[in-house]
Order: sequence, then C-alpha cells, then structure tokens
Amino acid sequence: MNVTEQSAPVATPIPGIDHATWAGEAQGLKGLSVWRQSIAAGAATPPHRHDCDEVVLCHAGEGEVHSEGRVLRFGANTTLTLPAGPVHQIFSVGSVALELTGVFAQTPVKAWLPDGNLLELPWRS
Repeated sequence: MNVTEQSAPVATPIPGIDHATWAGEAQGLKGLSVWRQSIAAGAATPPHRHDCDEVVLCHAGEGEVHSEGRVLRFGANTTLTLPAGPVHQIFSVGSVALELTGVFAQTPVKAWLPDGNLLELPWRS
C-alpha cells in the first residue's frame, strides 16, 4: 500500500505531450497503470496499440480518437474505452490542451507502432 503525490505532467520527447505516471509497477501494482497527460492544441499521440484495455478520462479540451477507420470526437467529462489490440491515435483538436487520465490494465504499459515494432515510451510506465 502506498500514498503517492500526484505530480503534474512534464514535457516529453514526443512533441506536444506532457506526461506523469501516477501509479504502476513502481508503486507495487501488478496489472494496472494510471497516467496523466496533457496534449497541446494541434498535437497528437503517435498511432499505436496496446495488448491491454485502456480507459481515457477527458477532463478538459477537445479531442478525436482515430481507430479502425472511425473518428470519434470527445470533450471534457467524457470517457473513451479502447479495447486491447486495435491501433488508435488521439488528437487534440481544440484551442486549448487536451487534459487526460489514462487507466491501463497492464503494468508496465507496452505500446506497439502500426508496423509491429515496439514504441519505446520515454517515461516510466
């Protein structure tokens, strides 16, 4: 059992993405990770997939998730559910940063690019 201060997201090598890992393997979890991210207006995640379910809570901003030929728009106070497997990409499409909390059914979280290569995440997951 741990109590961990929730740090603010900080800049990463992925342009426009600030990240903080709030809970995961380092806190003793075996099958869950929680991330907080801020995606700058006009920025996006790389297209990627996970071998675990992902839930994304949107706190502020406007976004689009692209997956399997579909585009879904979302905003504050919405929840995205992304099943394990399909490639997806999240875009910040509003005039302010997209503020998200991601919950993953895996720790550490692994991500793969559409070509099947591992996406080396520049943060502790």
